[in-house]
Amino acid sequence: MLERTVLEENLMLSAYVLKERLGGRKPAVGLVLGSGLNPLGNEIENAAYVPYAEIPRMKTSTAESHVGRFVCGTLGGKEVLCMQGRLHGYEGNNAQEVAYPVWLMERMGVEAIITTNAAGAVNESYEVGDFCMMADQINFTGRNPIAAADPANLSDRFFSMTDAFDEGLRAIAREVAQEENVRLQEGVYLGLLGPSFETPAEIRMFRGWGADTVAMSVCEEVIAARHVGLKMLGISLVSNMAAGIEGASPTGIEVLEVAKMREGDFKRLVTGIVARM
Repeated sequence: MLERTVLEENLMLSAYVLKERLGGRKPAVGLVLGSGLNPLGNEIENAAYVPYAEIPRMKTSTAESHVGRFVCGTLGGKEVLCMQGRLHGYEGNNAQEVAYPVWLMERMGVEAIITTNAAGAVNESYEVGDFCMMADQINFTGRNPIAAADPANLSDRFFSMTDAFDEGLRAIAREVAQEENVRLQEGVYLGLLGPSFETPAEIRMFRGWGADTVAMSVCEEVIAARHVGLKMLGISLVSNMAAGIEGASPTGIEVLEVAKMREGDFKRLVTGIVARM
Protein backbone atom coordinates (compact mmCIF):
# COMPACT_ATOMS: atom_id res chain seq x y z
CA MET A 1 0.00 0.00 0.00
CA LEU A 2 1.34 3.43 -0.98
CA GLU A 3 2.10 5.81 1.86
CA ARG A 4 0.02 8.97 2.02
CA THR A 5 1.78 12.16 1.03
CA VAL A 6 2.03 15.17 3.34
CA LEU A 7 -0.64 16.93 1.27
CA GLU A 8 -3.03 14.00 1.62
CA GLU A 9 -2.44 13.81 5.37
CA ASN A 10 -3.04 17.55 5.70
CA LEU A 11 -6.26 17.38 3.68
CA MET A 12 -7.53 14.48 5.79
CA LEU A 13 -6.94 16.47 8.98
CA SER A 14 -8.48 19.67 7.58
CA ALA A 15 -11.53 17.81 6.26
CA TYR A 16 -12.02 15.99 9.58
CA VAL A 17 -12.01 19.26 11.54
CA LEU A 18 -14.24 21.07 9.05
CA LYS A 19 -16.76 18.22 8.98
CA GLU A 20 -16.86 18.20 12.77
CA ARG A 21 -17.43 21.95 12.88
CA LEU A 22 -20.19 21.73 10.26
CA GLY A 23 -22.02 18.94 12.06
CA GLY A 24 -21.98 16.47 9.20
CA ARG A 25 -23.51 18.73 6.55
CA LYS A 26 -22.97 17.61 2.98
CA PRO A 27 -22.65 20.56 0.58
CA ALA A 28 -22.63 19.80 -3.16
CA VAL A 29 -21.96 23.33 -4.43
CA GLY A 30 -18.93 25.46 -3.61
CA LEU A 31 -18.67 29.25 -3.84
CA VAL A 32 -15.53 31.38 -3.85
CA LEU A 33 -16.29 35.06 -3.22
CA GLY A 34 -13.76 37.61 -4.41
CA SER A 35 -12.95 41.24 -3.67
CA GLY A 36 -16.02 43.25 -2.74
CA LEU A 37 -18.29 40.24 -3.29
CA ASN A 38 -18.14 38.75 0.22
CA PRO A 39 -21.60 40.10 1.27
CA LEU A 40 -23.28 37.26 -0.64
CA GLY A 41 -22.05 34.94 2.11
CA ASN A 42 -24.31 36.78 4.55
CA GLU A 43 -27.36 35.68 2.52
CA ILE A 44 -26.75 32.00 3.27
CA GLU A 45 -29.47 30.63 5.55
CA ASN A 46 -29.07 28.27 8.52
CA ALA A 47 -25.39 29.08 8.30
CA ALA A 48 -22.45 27.61 10.16
CA TYR A 49 -19.23 29.64 10.18
CA VAL A 50 -15.67 28.32 10.39
CA PRO A 51 -12.78 30.83 10.20
CA TYR A 52 -9.85 29.69 8.10
CA ALA A 53 -7.59 30.22 11.10
CA GLU A 54 -9.40 27.38 12.90
CA ILE A 55 -8.73 24.84 10.15
CA PRO A 56 -5.39 23.08 10.64
CA ARG A 57 -2.91 23.16 7.73
CA MET A 58 -4.82 25.90 5.87
CA LYS A 59 -3.62 29.46 5.41
CA THR A 60 -5.73 32.49 6.34
CA SER A 61 -6.80 35.40 4.15
CA THR A 62 -5.17 38.80 4.60
CA ALA A 63 -6.64 40.69 1.63
CA GLU A 64 -8.82 43.73 2.31
CA SER A 65 -12.60 42.99 2.25
CA HIS A 66 -11.98 39.21 2.42
CA VAL A 67 -13.65 37.93 5.59
CA GLY A 68 -11.58 34.74 5.75
CA ARG A 69 -14.03 32.02 6.70
CA PHE A 70 -16.11 29.14 5.36
CA VAL A 71 -19.87 29.57 5.46
CA CYS A 72 -22.01 26.45 5.08
CA GLY A 73 -25.78 26.57 4.73
CA THR A 74 -28.61 27.00 2.23
CA LEU A 75 -28.61 29.31 -0.78
CA GLY A 76 -31.16 29.03 -3.58
CA GLY A 77 -32.51 25.89 -1.92
CA LYS A 78 -29.13 24.12 -2.16
CA GLU A 79 -26.57 23.22 0.48
CA VAL A 80 -23.46 25.27 -0.26
CA LEU A 81 -19.96 25.60 1.13
CA CYS A 82 -18.85 29.18 0.61
CA MET A 83 -15.39 30.69 0.88
CA GLN A 84 -16.11 34.19 2.15
CA GLY A 85 -12.77 35.47 0.91
CA ARG A 86 -10.02 33.59 -0.92
CA LEU A 87 -6.27 33.06 -0.72
CA HIS A 88 -3.99 34.86 -3.20
CA GLY A 89 -0.45 34.41 -4.38
CA TYR A 90 0.29 38.07 -3.67
CA GLU A 91 -0.34 37.41 0.04
CA GLY A 92 2.76 35.21 0.04
CA ASN A 93 0.96 31.89 -0.50
CA ASN A 94 2.49 29.38 -2.88
CA ALA A 95 0.40 27.78 -5.64
CA GLN A 96 -0.49 24.72 -3.56
CA GLU A 97 -1.59 26.90 -0.64
CA VAL A 98 -3.87 28.91 -2.93
CA ALA A 99 -5.33 25.65 -4.31
CA TYR A 100 -5.67 23.97 -0.90
CA PRO A 101 -9.24 25.17 -0.11
CA VAL A 102 -10.43 23.88 -3.49
CA TRP A 103 -9.01 20.43 -2.78
CA LEU A 104 -10.56 20.64 0.69
CA MET A 105 -14.00 21.44 -0.74
CA GLU A 106 -13.69 18.38 -2.98
CA ARG A 107 -12.97 16.29 0.13
CA MET A 108 -16.14 17.75 1.69
CA GLY A 109 -18.29 16.38 -1.16
CA VAL A 110 -18.52 19.49 -3.36
CA GLU A 111 -19.02 18.59 -7.02
CA ALA A 112 -19.09 22.03 -8.67
CA ILE A 113 -17.68 25.44 -7.78
CA ILE A 114 -18.67 28.97 -8.76
CA THR A 115 -15.57 31.15 -8.46
CA THR A 116 -16.01 34.92 -8.52
CA ASN A 117 -13.77 37.97 -8.53
CA ALA A 118 -13.44 41.62 -9.45
CA ALA A 119 -11.58 42.19 -12.72
CA GLY A 120 -10.41 44.90 -15.06
CA ALA A 121 -11.83 45.08 -18.58
CA VAL A 122 -9.29 44.56 -21.35
CA ASN A 123 -12.11 44.39 -23.89
CA GLU A 124 -12.98 48.00 -24.64
CA SER A 125 -16.62 47.16 -25.41
CA TYR A 126 -17.20 46.17 -21.78
CA GLU A 127 -18.51 48.65 -19.24
CA VAL A 128 -17.72 49.10 -15.56
CA GLY A 129 -20.43 47.24 -13.64
CA ASP A 130 -20.83 44.48 -16.22
CA PHE A 131 -20.53 40.87 -15.18
CA CYS A 132 -18.36 38.65 -17.35
CA MET A 133 -18.62 34.88 -17.43
CA MET A 134 -15.33 33.14 -18.09
CA ALA A 135 -15.31 31.14 -21.32
CA ASP A 136 -11.63 30.22 -20.91
CA GLN A 137 -8.58 31.39 -19.02
CA ILE A 138 -4.94 32.36 -19.56
CA ASN A 139 -2.78 31.50 -16.57
CA PHE A 140 -0.07 34.16 -16.54
CA THR A 141 0.77 33.81 -12.85
CA GLY A 142 3.88 31.82 -13.73
CA ARG A 143 2.68 29.06 -11.36
CA ASN A 144 0.71 25.84 -11.46
CA PRO A 145 -0.51 24.11 -8.26
CA ILE A 146 0.01 20.65 -9.78
CA ALA A 147 3.71 21.35 -10.49
CA ALA A 148 4.94 19.56 -7.36
CA ALA A 149 5.29 16.01 -6.13
CA ASP A 150 2.33 15.69 -3.76
CA PRO A 151 -0.57 16.97 -5.95
CA ALA A 152 0.17 14.24 -8.50
CA ASN A 153 -1.05 11.72 -5.90
CA LEU A 154 -4.51 13.32 -5.78
CA SER A 155 -5.25 12.53 -9.43
CA ASP A 156 -3.45 11.98 -12.74
CA ARG A 157 -0.60 14.45 -13.15
CA PHE A 158 -1.47 15.21 -16.78
CA PHE A 159 -5.04 16.30 -17.49
CA SER A 160 -6.99 18.32 -20.03
CA MET A 161 -7.92 21.98 -19.54
CA THR A 162 -9.96 22.10 -22.78
CA ASP A 163 -13.21 22.53 -20.85
CA ALA A 164 -11.90 24.59 -17.95
CA PHE A 165 -15.35 26.14 -17.44
CA ASP A 166 -18.33 23.80 -17.71
CA GLU A 167 -20.65 24.53 -20.66
CA GLY A 168 -23.71 23.22 -18.81
CA LEU A 169 -23.14 25.66 -15.94
CA ARG A 170 -22.48 28.47 -18.40
CA ALA A 171 -25.81 27.76 -20.11
CA ILE A 172 -27.57 28.04 -16.75
CA ALA A 173 -25.81 31.36 -16.09
CA ARG A 174 -26.95 32.76 -19.44
CA GLU A 175 -30.56 31.80 -18.72
CA VAL A 176 -30.56 33.31 -15.24
CA ALA A 177 -28.90 36.52 -16.41
CA GLN A 178 -31.53 36.95 -19.12
CA GLU A 179 -34.41 36.29 -16.74
CA GLU A 180 -33.01 38.63 -14.08
CA ASN A 181 -32.10 41.30 -16.65
CA VAL A 182 -28.45 41.28 -15.56
CA ARG A 183 -25.90 42.29 -18.21
CA LEU A 184 -23.58 39.28 -18.62
CA GLN A 185 -20.61 39.36 -20.97
CA GLU A 186 -18.65 36.24 -21.87
CA GLY A 187 -14.93 36.21 -22.53
CA VAL A 188 -11.41 35.02 -21.78
CA TYR A 189 -9.99 35.76 -18.33
CA LEU A 190 -6.29 36.34 -17.74
CA GLY A 191 -4.85 35.86 -14.26
CA LEU A 192 -1.69 37.47 -12.89
CA LEU A 193 0.21 37.15 -9.63
CA GLY A 194 -0.20 40.80 -8.54
CA PRO A 195 -0.46 42.78 -6.31
CA SER A 196 0.51 45.65 -8.64
CA PHE A 197 -2.05 46.52 -11.28
CA GLU A 198 -1.02 46.02 -14.90
CA THR A 199 0.78 48.58 -17.04
CA PRO A 200 -0.84 49.99 -20.19
CA ALA A 201 1.78 48.16 -22.27
CA GLU A 202 0.88 44.85 -20.60
CA ILE A 203 -2.82 45.47 -21.26
CA ARG A 204 -2.11 46.05 -24.96
CA MET A 205 -0.20 42.77 -25.02
CA PHE A 206 -2.97 40.88 -23.22
CA ARG A 207 -5.56 42.20 -25.69
CA GLY A 208 -3.43 40.80 -28.51
CA TRP A 209 -3.47 37.43 -26.77
CA GLY A 210 -7.28 37.41 -26.76
CA ALA A 211 -7.89 38.33 -23.11
CA ASP A 212 -11.12 40.17 -22.24
CA THR A 213 -10.63 40.62 -18.48
CA VAL A 214 -7.67 40.57 -16.11
CA ALA A 215 -7.19 40.17 -12.35
CA MET A 216 -5.02 38.54 -9.67
CA SER A 217 -6.79 35.29 -8.77
CA VAL A 218 -8.90 32.35 -10.03
CA CYS A 219 -6.47 30.55 -12.40
CA GLU A 220 -4.81 28.35 -9.80
CA GLU A 221 -8.20 27.49 -8.26
CA VAL A 222 -9.54 26.41 -11.65
CA ILE A 223 -6.51 24.25 -12.41
CA ALA A 224 -6.75 22.56 -9.00
CA ALA A 225 -10.49 21.96 -9.40
CA ARG A 226 -10.19 20.47 -12.87
CA HIS A 227 -7.33 18.27 -11.68
CA VAL A 228 -9.69 16.46 -9.28
CA GLY A 229 -12.71 16.50 -11.61
CA LEU A 230 -14.76 19.39 -10.22
CA LYS A 231 -16.96 21.41 -12.56
CA MET A 232 -16.20 25.14 -12.63
CA LEU A 233 -18.10 28.32 -13.41
CA GLY A 234 -16.28 31.64 -13.28
CA ILE A 235 -17.91 35.08 -13.01
CA SER A 236 -16.08 38.40 -12.82
CA LEU A 237 -17.48 41.78 -11.89
CA VAL A 238 -15.91 44.37 -14.19
CA SER A 239 -14.86 46.83 -11.50
CA ASN A 240 -12.66 49.03 -13.68
CA MET A 241 -11.35 49.51 -17.18
CA ALA A 242 -7.81 48.16 -17.42
CA ALA A 243 -4.82 50.49 -17.27
CA GLY A 244 -4.56 52.89 -20.18
CA ILE A 245 -8.13 52.38 -21.44
CA GLU A 246 -10.02 55.67 -21.39
CA GLY A 247 -7.27 57.02 -19.15
CA ALA A 248 -7.92 54.39 -16.47
CA SER A 249 -5.53 53.99 -13.53
CA PRO A 250 -7.15 51.33 -11.28
CA THR A 251 -7.24 51.49 -7.48
CA GLY A 252 -8.38 49.08 -4.80
CA ILE A 253 -10.97 51.55 -3.52
CA GLU A 254 -12.57 51.73 -6.97
CA VAL A 255 -13.01 47.95 -6.97
CA LEU A 256 -14.92 47.96 -3.67
CA GLU A 257 -17.13 50.90 -4.67
CA VAL A 258 -18.30 49.21 -7.87
CA ALA A 259 -18.91 45.93 -6.03
CA LYS A 260 -21.13 47.74 -3.55
CA MET A 261 -23.20 49.28 -6.36
CA ARG A 262 -23.70 45.90 -8.06
CA GLU A 263 -24.29 43.89 -4.89
CA GLY A 264 -28.01 43.28 -5.52
CA ASP A 265 -27.59 42.04 -9.09
CA PHE A 266 -24.69 39.82 -8.04
CA LYS A 267 -26.78 38.19 -5.32
CA ARG A 268 -29.70 37.55 -7.68
CA LEU A 269 -27.44 36.18 -10.43
CA VAL A 270 -25.44 33.75 -8.28
CA THR A 271 -28.43 32.64 -6.17
CA GLY A 272 -30.41 31.93 -9.35
CA ILE A 273 -27.56 29.88 -10.79
CA VAL A 274 -27.13 27.86 -7.59
CA ALA A 275 -30.86 27.12 -7.51
CA ARG A 276 -30.62 25.40 -10.90
CA MET A 277 -27.45 23.44 -10.32
